[in-house]
Amino acid sequence: MQLPCYTLFSLLGLTAAGLAWAPAARAQTDLLHQLEREVAEPAKREVVAATFKGTRIINSQSVETPGAGTLAFLIQHRFGTLNSGAYQFFGLDQAVLRLGLEYGLTNRLTLGLGRSSQDKTFDGFVKFRALQQATGVQPLPVSVTLLASSSLTTLKFNETPDRSLTSRVSYAYQALIARKFNENLSVQLMPTLIHRNYVATAAEQNDVYALGGALRQKLTKRLALTADYYYLLPGPTARAFRNALGLGVDIETGGHVFQLHVTNSRGMTETFFVPQTQGNFFSGDLYFGFTVARSFTVSPQL
Repeated sequence: MQLPCYTLFSLLGLTAAGLAWAPAARAQTDLLHQLEREVAEPAKREVVAATFKGTRIINSQSVETPGAGTLAFLIQHRFGTLNSGAYQFFGLDQAVLRLGLEYGLTNRLTLGLGRSSQDKTFDGFVKFRALQQATGVQPLPVSVTLLASSSLTTLKFNETPDRSLTSRVSYAYQALIARKFNENLSVQLMPTLIHRNYVATAAEQNDVYALGGALRQKLTKRLALTADYYYLLPGPTARAFRNALGLGVDIETGGHVFQLHVTNSRGMTETFFVPQTQGNFFSGDLYFGFTVARSFTVSPQL
């Protein structure tokens, strides 16, 4: 039987429409399946790492910890002021040294010990990483690390009777609050309390409060600028002493971070640089120094 022409054209049109619609329908189905998978598999939670490249910034400690089973060995060296003149070789004859060890009991908990030549001081601290910045599911905008430290001065004093052991002890308490804004910029705030069991004058205060701030600006893959600053809250100590300020450069090498800096503070522990800074940064009272940190795996993680 011969079909009429209009019927033949209708069949051809329906066939062409079906062939054209099939790929579009398949693409729509694939898109729906993809959307279903994205709904079924929400974005994963990712912890933000390397807010700072080391456990130290300049004067300050950072939110970073060595990690479980890792031992960090620190050499902190600070010369005298650059404006001390040629007789003191522009500060090179007046060096202060601190050697420190920091061990990660867990990824969150760190113990540290150190010995500084300034006033022959021993120090120790406990550092706990309470919160860590994260993105994705249950994000956290900042990292928070809690720090408690103490120091013991063993320098012989020309006093009669000699100062007791407890009078030689000072304490520092800090909340280190940091945020890594992007791959290049990290900022940290540091509410701080210093308690000293003994002070020689009322101007020094037993309890000193300060607010610190620090930043790290990455320049290249291995080079970054750093800065930290401590503002002493109003009181006798703030009137008698200066706010600690430091500017530095971080250089990453194969196995360690090499930090160069200048600061108006001679001390390298919180109980020294927060309440006892005397140098005027903008008048040339600058202490040039460096910190070298090397990490060793003592107990590898399983």
